[in-house]
Amino acid sequence: MNELTKQQIERQDFVDNSIFELMQRLNPSNREIEWNIEMIGDVRDVIEEWLVERLHFTDIVAFYPFVAE
Repeated sequence: MNELTKQQIERQDFVDNSIFELMQRLNPSNREIEWNIEMIGDVRDVIEEWLVERLHFTDIVAFYPFVAE
């Protein structure tokens, strides 16, 4: 069974936390944004599309590591 390495998990955490922090900083209201991995995943998908598919800066596994099923 394949598993993510500690470094890959840290990368996932970094990406998800960065997106969440950015959303909080960009939020003009006084309302707090609660952690929502579905919302974070939606934003991550758009960023991934730009960095991987359109700009070809990196590959998908380097951007957000995963274990293929």
